[in-house]
Amino acid sequence: MSTPSHAPLALDSRRQLGPGGPSVAPLALGTMTFGAETDESVAHQQLDLFVERGGTLIDTADVYAAGDSERIIGRWLANRSSSDEVVLATKGRFMPPADTPGASRRSLVKSVDGSLSRLGVEQLDVYFVHGWDQDTPVEETLDTLAALVRQGKIHNIGWSNTTGYQLQRIITTARLSGFVTPIVFQPQYNLLDRHIEWELLPLCLEEQLGMTPWGPLGGGWLTGKYQRDTAPTGATRLGEDPDRGVEGYDRRNTDRTWDILDVAQAIADAHGVPMAHVAIAWVASRPAVSSVLLGARTLEQLDANMDASKLTLTAEELDELNTASAPGLPPYPYGMIEDFCNVPYWKQFQTH
Repeated sequence: MSTPSHAPLALDSRRQLGPGGPSVAPLALGTMTFGAETDESVAHQQLDLFVERGGTLIDTADVYAAGDSERIIGRWLANRSSSDEVVLATKGRFMPPADTPGASRRSLVKSVDGSLSRLGVEQLDVYFVHGWDQDTPVEETLDTLAALVRQGKIHNIGWSNTTGYQLQRIITTARLSGFVTPIVFQPQYNLLDRHIEWELLPLCLEEQLGMTPWGPLGGGWLTGKYQRDTAPTGATRLGEDPDRGVEGYDRRNTDRTWDILDVAQAIADAHGVPMAHVAIAWVASRPAVSSVLLGARTLEQLDANMDASKLTLTAEELDELNTASAPGLPPYPYGMIEDFCNVPYWKQFQTH
């Protein structure tokens, strides 16, 4: 499933974060490690380095380290003479009051006010709903977000971790009811997991949403640090928790994974760069991607991964990666639709 790429990745370039959204650098800082795997001193060093090197979008969530990630960022912001260069995004839904569903009116109002307090700011550039809430009517969630925008607490809204039909329902309901419409979507996306290309990527193209993908390194798999048929050990994510989330060792220890890693490593070797740079540059090249979230435990990891901005993959190298990592189409309805239209599936949704 080949797609056109963006211009070369460079931190001094800017991409629009969806219609009407702020302009951001193509690499963003994800802060899930702050207060959990990364202490405050190192977190502040990461934030300093990120901004010094041209980064703009800082992404956090109320649930990260039970609010400590936001507190750490807030104390960093308080010590800066200006934060005009920073685009600040946070999320709510999974850390609500104990007796309230995650995306309900009561929950979101409390969540936003809590995030503003911890971050020490008066407004958020982007506020994401962190996932679908089956217990709350989407109209209630959208009405609440619209009120928060009118109050000046939120500038733009986005969503994360939904299915295609859920995201389309959110967008359509917002548009038909006169609510604020999402400008950005945040999914998992990397060479090992391209399943958003069946529904979510075409939807973002059709609706002109930006994307800020998380997990570009596949939980460490795309750094080359894991070995075939040798379960990881030691101070790595999978060494400490082999069953960790979607990147669990038994889930991704497949022939397809190792074939992708072989191609990515060969391209990395040709450029004399780490495999991680190839993986990050590939995600940043994908259509609809506005900014790729980089998460790191250490300052050295962040510094090294930001060097991916210096790598430009050729069209031939992108084709090699696309071919090796192609997720394939289920025979029905996607394969059947592709056959009927006699054109690659994704092209039927490309915005003109």
